[in-house]
Amino acid sequence: MTNDKRVYLYDSTLRDGAQTQGVDFSAADKAAIAIELDRLGIDYVEGGWPGANPTDDAFFAKPPKLKKAVLSAFGMTRRPGRSADNDPGLNGLVNTGVKTVTLVGKSWDFQVDVALEIERSENVAMIGDSIAYVKEKAGEAMFDAEHFFDGYKANPEFAMQCCKAAYDAGARWIVMCDTNGGTLPDEIEKIVTEVAKVIPGTHLGIHCHDDTGNAVANSLAAVRVGVRQIQGTLNGLGERCGNANLISILPSLMLKMGYETGVSEEGLTRLVHVSRMLDERLNRAPSRNAAYVGESAFAHKGGLHVSAIEKDPSCYEHVEPESVGNQRTIIMSNQAGRSNLVAKFREVGVEVDSKDPKVNALLDEIKELESNGYSYDGADASFELLARRKLENVPEYFRLESFRVIDERSWDKSHVLKSTMSETTVKLYIGGERKMDVAEGNGPVNALDAALRKILLPFYPVLANLHLVDFKVRILNGDQATGAITRVMIESADDEGNTWTTVGMSSNIIDAAYEALRDSLIYKLYKSGVKAHGGN
Repeated sequence: MTNDKRVYLYDSTLRDGAQTQGVDFSAADKAAIAIELDRLGIDYVEGGWPGANPTDDAFFAKPPKLKKAVLSAFGMTRRPGRSADNDPGLNGLVNTGVKTVTLVGKSWDFQVDVALEIERSENVAMIGDSIAYVKEKAGEAMFDAEHFFDGYKANPEFAMQCCKAAYDAGARWIVMCDTNGGTLPDEIEKIVTEVAKVIPGTHLGIHCHDDTGNAVANSLAAVRVGVRQIQGTLNGLGERCGNANLISILPSLMLKMGYETGVSEEGLTRLVHVSRMLDERLNRAPSRNAAYVGESAFAHKGGLHVSAIEKDPSCYEHVEPESVGNQRTIIMSNQAGRSNLVAKFREVGVEVDSKDPKVNALLDEIKELESNGYSYDGADASFELLARRKLENVPEYFRLESFRVIDERSWDKSHVLKSTMSETTVKLYIGGERKMDVAEGNGPVNALDAALRKILLPFYPVLANLHLVDFKVRILNGDQATGAITRVMIESADDEGNTWTTVGMSSNIIDAAYEALRDSLIYKLYKSGVKAHGGN
């Protein structure tokens, strides 16, 4: 604690994050996330509230083995009218075997008067008694001063009495909570400055909610005026608008403000991995525009921007993408210029002379295609195939002659849908040989994919580990209703962890899906170094 530049990070994803609408962690999810937080270098991992639900009980009954992070249990101060050692909730916390316990208690007189309906002096006593008991039984105690900033603005003397009671009882950290999320950065700085005159900053923490979109800014503002612990969640999970996002806070502390954390420079490069690991656990798509870790965080689309990036990335990048485990992306679109194209070639490993007339011709073709509805912004695999076909050579792995899709639905006598099935017949040529096969599937695209694979797999076994991950459809001219142009984007992945996206467009959704699907198959074959059957 002698290093004034050291900030401690406390992650509450496993409790606060579980309060997010639509989020439901299992005990296995919690254990896996805790281990990733430990590997990252987070100082404290709050496991949950023992006794509150079966999942938290299961987690604490068999907690993960953490190498560096301290596992914390969360609970509340003793009940009114009970002694600390006779309170079931407190005893349940200290009996979990964890060495750190975080207790929440009221610090706003309004809450004490209206929600608890007890004497204010009793609330202060509850805090002091509970902290002293936990410190004696567990080892380290923290106090989350609930509604602290609203309480301080209403009655600073009482709010400070609550915090001082916890500090005098031996609390290692006094955490000021902006529970309603309505406090702004200038208010945070003013109030924390006053608190730090009474309680040293080396014992102060901050816990912010994002109801005004200021949780990250508030947390960093508190650090500037002395706070040395920040509480937050991965990807800003949390009730209502979420909690302070540790994924944004961590690199800002280290790369912008010069503070030290338990995360090393090498550990910081795992940030993208950790953020996306959580999204994968929750079965949701990562936010493209998330600060530092989003897919678009270091994506460059405008031609002038890319031209400058080519000379010096710092022209349009505030940190190096690699420092947080991200990467630079040059986007091809109808806003692109020659610089985008040349940079994109370099990114995919195509060496080309920027003065080559083929470059201008390809750029004109891309802009024409995008004006008609194609989008290579986010469909890198289709772009690379288009470029390589124009500038180099992509083998003809197969040539489609035709396909036919039949959808069949059947109903019972009560007009209830009994079954739905799609059947696809595909005819294509491989190395001069005409092949035909039929497959059924759960929908026309699934049936088309299955029929293609039945023909292709005997010739190209590498396609067995290709998986379709996501399928997106967008109607481009919705005013034409059923005659609208449809754009389909397919995200694919393989067993080596590679992912790629392809695009197709047509007035027929199945046609558009085939284009995207075809590009996905060809891209996998090409990147795997497979030769076309028959020597084509």
